[in-house]
Amino acid sequence: MAIARAFVADPKILILDEATFHVDTRTEKAIPSAMQKVMPNRTSIVIAHRLSTIRDSDLIVVMDRGKVAACGSHQELLHQKG
Repeated sequence: MAIARAFVADPKILILDEATFHVDTRTEKAIPSAMQKVMPNRTSIVIAHRLSTIRDSDLIVVMDRGKVAACGSHQELLHQKG
């Protein structure tokens, strides 16, 4: 429900922190596609531990112990060493 309210508020930047943590698999899969439809050309910052939540993101930033360990698209990260 909170995610729906955030979409309706129409923010220029949306920050979601573990937004899919307590949802079922079906809802988890629906959230990224809903974000693409409802918030085109807007910035979303998604904090997640589940790869499935961020796989289609334009840019993924991998953090390790508070520092940036890697960044890129999912495909770019797969090809990086480390």
